[in-house]
Order: sequence, then structure tokens, then C-alpha cells
Amino acid sequence: MGHLGRLKTEYRDLAGRLQAGPVAYPEPDDPAARAGWQEILEILYTPEEAALAARLPVRPMSLEKLSRRVGLAPEVLRPRLEAMADKGLVMDLVQAGTGRTAWFLSPPVVGFFEYSLMRASDSVPKRRMAEALHAYTHGDEAFAREAFGGGTVIGRALVHETALGEDPLPEVLGWQRATEVIGEARAWAVSLCYCRHKAEHLGEACDAPMDNCLSINGGAEFVIRRGFGRAVERSEALELLARSRQAGLVQIADNVQHRPTFVCNCCGCCCEQLQGANRWGLASVNPSGFAPRREAATCSGCSRCARACPVAAIEMVPERHAGRPKNGLAPQVDGERCIGCGVCATACHKGSLTMEPGGAPRHVPATAVEKMVRMAIERGRLADLLFDEGAGGGSRFLHHAVRALTHLPLASRVLASEQVQSRFVRAALAGFKG
Repeated sequence: MGHLGRLKTEYRDLAGRLQAGPVAYPEPDDPAARAGWQEILEILYTPEEAALAARLPVRPMSLEKLSRRVGLAPEVLRPRLEAMADKGLVMDLVQAGTGRTAWFLSPPVVGFFEYSLMRASDSVPKRRMAEALHAYTHGDEAFAREAFGGGTVIGRALVHETALGEDPLPEVLGWQRATEVIGEARAWAVSLCYCRHKAEHLGEACDAPMDNCLSINGGAEFVIRRGFGRAVERSEALELLARSRQAGLVQIADNVQHRPTFVCNCCGCCCEQLQGANRWGLASVNPSGFAPRREAATCSGCSRCARACPVAAIEMVPERHAGRPKNGLAPQVDGERCIGCGVCATACHKGSLTMEPGGAPRHVPATAVEKMVRMAIERGRLADLLFDEGAGGGSRFLHHAVRALTHLPLASRVLASEQVQSRFVRAALAGFKG
């Protein structure tokens, strides 16, 4: 943070606060990228909002506790939080039944980056915002490595179910199937694709549909409540899913098994998650757990699969055929790069590719808390997550966090214990025999 002298105090404090979340907002070294990094904050936050945001928690907190934390009466604080939530700078969670609301600081992703361009028109200057985001995320690898450089990433690929072989469906877990992820959600919303909307303002958008970003469950409830998208029924969400598969788009879900908050329909040219692989060479999307299998007898070597692959994981290589003087071409899949999305199999007009269990998937966290804990450990910020500048986690959060910690591999538990010099956490970890 050595270059922050040119920022107003409010933005300097906010930039520091944004380092505490599981996905931080690192300052880049490249001058143009740093200018974009600074401008994003100045576009989205007024100085007064930045000053308040710099004191907000990174985990949900009740209005009453938050009032004591920031020193503002609840009747003064709430309208300010409401206005910031309408801009996507603060997120609110409304408890079903009681209607009680908890608030926390919106992270960069999934958070104020996306919300800034999820609406066609509001107070955010779209082109200026798009240019600032592009300068920051494409001009320097700092944010890409922050968001996508760890073992636990934001999203996971969902295999195109139409590309599965004849009999593997019983082997597919519910959370691996897009239709089940969508079908079993409790709420659905559709928004503009942040990535394509940004590309449109840069004059680089492709012809994929713009209005196809799906939020589900709590994510949908927030999007609907704050006007970032429109509510849809289950049937429309499933239809959108099917159309996106037919359009050759990658389906990327929240990287959790239970109660995910989004399913994106992504293209390799615009999607920021896929750009983590294409531009920076990072394993930015958790593979689906499936891999393409080729039927050589029917493959014509047409290269449709290679051209369709969103992460350039397929190369056409020479292949000898008996009785033919010239080589044919055959797809060769880079198993380390492949995300198992099935777009290649959907593109094959011969039916020569099918998706079968395989590939190199990483662990998929069971819950959002486990995901946060894993990301915080990998990025060296577990203490920030658990104790949040002395605010404490609350018994319920700490219960879930410790439960997630005790299910980590031994090496990760040791690292967690080293990061958090706390008798409470050390005792909890020592009491679990792995």
C-alpha cells in the first residue's frame, strides 16, 4: 500500500479495509492499473460512503452491533446502509421469518465489481467504470492472482448434461448438475452479464446473450431486493440454462455444494473468470469432475471442438490413418487446462465426444463458510476473517468456522493454527484427531 499518499484519507482507509476479506482488493504495481484501481473506488463511493465502508465488517452483523461499532445511532445508520446497498457497496441478509437484517461490506467479487454493471442505467458512469475495471484487472496480474491464484477459487464449472454419455447420470451428484442446482433453488433472478456489459462499453462484446446471468437462493433475493435484476420462475431459469448450453456457453456456479448463489453463462472472450486462465494462465475455475472422451471411429478431425473450447485446452494434432497417405487431425486435450465444461462435446456435430467422470477437479467446499475459511487460510487472512478488527465472530459464525476448520487437511489445519495465535482456535484444532 506504499502508493496511497495521493488518495484522500477516506479512500486510503477503505482500500486498507478491503484487504481483510477472503478476496481482497490489492494495489497493483503497474501505473495504469493502479490508476484504474483508484478510480474504481472514487467512481463508486462518495468520500462519506468510503469513510463508513472503511469501518464495516466483512461478515454479516446486526444493525444494533454495527451501530455500536461505527458510533452512529441505528436510525441514522440504516438509511445510509440502505443507500449503499442499492449501489451494491454493502450487502444485506434478511432472515426469513423474523425479517431481521444483517449487513456487511461488499467484496470486489462477487460484489461491487459485478453490481456496478448489472444494470443498464443508474448513477454509475458505465463507460468510465468499464475502462477503470479493464485497466485494473487486465493491466496487472495482482487482482487475478488474488481472486484466482489459490487452491479455492470463486467458481466451478458445471458439465453440459446433454454431453454426458448414455449411462453416467446415476454417477453425477446433484450439485454437479446445473438443472438440479437451478431446479432446487428457492429463488431465481436474471441480470445483465457484468463481463459482457463491460466488454460492450469497451467495444469488445461478442454476440452471446447479455441478459443471462442467473442469481439463485440468497443471491437472487439480494439482486431482486436491490433492483440489480428481475425475478423469474424456475421454468424460465431452466429455459435460460438450456438456451445457454445451445449457444456454447460455459456454465460456472458458485464454488460450493450447498446453497450456491449464482450460475453464470460464460464465454471465453468476455468472462473474467475464464480470462484468469486465458490471459494469466491460472487455474481460475474449479473443473467439473468430467473430461471429454473421443470416439476415434466417428471423429472427422474438423476442429469444431478446439475452436469452441473456452480455455484453449484442445489442440488439433496430426494422426496417422491406415491406407491414407496424408495425416488426419485429431483433438488432443490438455488435462491440466481443461475445466470439464462439455462445450467441446456440444460443438461436435458427429457425436464423437462425450463427457465422462474424470479430469482434475479440486475440492468443492460444502458451504459458503467453508469456502471463506479455505480462501482466508490460503491468502493468509484467517485472523481477519475470524476476529474482524476485534469485533469477534459471534458464536454461530465461529461454530461454523471451527467446524469447517476441523474438516480441513492436516497441513491446512496446522497453517490455520499458525495464522491465528488464539487459544480458542488452537484448542479447537487440537481436539480434532485427523
